[in-house]
Amino acid sequence: MFKAYAPALSRRHLLIGATALAATTAIGPAFGKGVDGFIDSTWAKAKAKGVSKKIFNTAMGDFKPIAKVLELSKKQPEFVSTAGDYVTKRVSDARIGTGQNMRGEWAKTLKVVADRYGVQPEIILSIWGVETNFGGFMGGINTPHALATLTYGGYRSDYFGAELITSLEILEAGHVSPANMMGSWAGAMGHPQFMPSSFMRYAADFHGDGHEDIWGSVPDALASIGNYLKGFGWRAGETWGYEVKLPTDFNYQNVWSGVDASLGDWAGVGVVRTSGKPFPRKGDTAKLYMPMGGNGPIFAVLPNFGVIKRYNNSDSYALAVGHLADRIAGSKGFSRGWPQDTALGKDDRAQVQALLLRKGYDIGTPDGVLGPKTRAAVIDWQGRAGMLPDGHVSGNLLRALS
Repeated sequence: MFKAYAPALSRRHLLIGATALAATTAIGPAFGKGVDGFIDSTWAKAKAKGVSKKIFNTAMGDFKPIAKVLELSKKQPEFVSTAGDYVTKRVSDARIGTGQNMRGEWAKTLKVVADRYGVQPEIILSIWGVETNFGGFMGGINTPHALATLTYGGYRSDYFGAELITSLEILEAGHVSPANMMGSWAGAMGHPQFMPSSFMRYAADFHGDGHEDIWGSVPDALASIGNYLKGFGWRAGETWGYEVKLPTDFNYQNVWSGVDASLGDWAGVGVVRTSGKPFPRKGDTAKLYMPMGGNGPIFAVLPNFGVIKRYNNSDSYALAVGHLADRIAGSKGFSRGWPQDTALGKDDRAQVQALLLRKGYDIGTPDGVLGPKTRAAVIDWQGRAGMLPDGHVSGNLLRALS
C-alpha cells in the first residue's frame, strides 16, 4: 500500500510575497503622472465598476501614499522559524482562556454558524484568535489608502490595484463607511482579516440586514469565517487531525512522500493516537505531518488541515489553528515536547545538500529544495550515523553533518 516516493509536501510560504520595492529616496511611483494621474486612472476603473463619485471622493479624495505601508512592504524577509516556536507563540494560556470565554459569550451565535456552515465553533474561534486576537487588533490603517499606496508604489500593482477597486465597490454597497474600513498594511480587513476579494466571495450577513459588517459585527465576522471554510471544502463532522505515535520500525519516507491513507490503514501499520484512544472514524483519510522530526510531535492530518491552509498557506499556521481549537475545547497540550532545534533557510538547506554530496550521495546540484533524493540521502546517512532515520532537515542535522 505504501509507496516509497511521491510528490513532496508543500513548503510553507507567506501570504504576501517577499519582493521588495527598489530602494529610492522617493516612493518610486508606478504611475509617471504622479498622485493626480494615479487618482484619475483609479477613478476611471472605479467608475466602470459602478462606484459613485461621492464614494470615490470620500474614500480617495485626500489620498497620500503612506510611508509606513511602503516600509513594511520592504521588510518581508524569508520566514524561518520552527513549528514549535510558531505554535507556542500563538497558542498561549491567555489566548486559550480568552477563546473559552468567547465560546461562552457567543455560544448562541456559534451554534447557528456551525449549523449553517458545518464548521466546529472552536475552529472558527481559533481563526478569529490567531488572526486578530479575538478582535483585539484588527490593524489601524485605512484599507483603500493602504491598497492605493501599494499599487501606486509599484508593489504587485496588478494584484493590489484590483483589490483597491474591490474595496471601493464594498464601500459603494454600504457594508462599511470609508472611515471605518480599516485593516492591515496589506489590506486585510476586520475581525477575520479578509482581503477585499475574499470579502466579496465569502463575507456573510448573519442578521439579514443587507450588510456584511466584518469590522463592527462579531456575528457577521464569525459567519464569514465559517462561510470561507465551507467554500473551500470543509468536511462537516471531521476534525483537522490527531497527534500520533509511530512504530519503532516505521519507514519515514512515507511521511515525506505524502502518502494518503485511511486512518484504519495507518492503524494497521502501527500508527496510534498518543491519547491511547482509537481513531473515531477509521475511514477518514490522512497524511502524516512531522514538523520537527521523529523526536517531536507527529500528526495524522485530515483534509480539513488543508482547508485551514487556504486561509494562510502555511503548515505551521494550520497546526496552530487546529491546536488552539482543541485547547479551547478543553484538550491538553501535545504529549511530546518540541525538540531544541533551529529551522534552516534556503542557503543552509543547500549547505546540507553540499555536505551530502561530499559524502557520496548523488542528489544533484545543491539548490536548497528538499526533494525525494535529498530526503532519501538524509534517511540513509542518519541510519548509518546511529541517528533516528526520520529525514528531518534542521540545524541539528547540519551540525551533525559538518
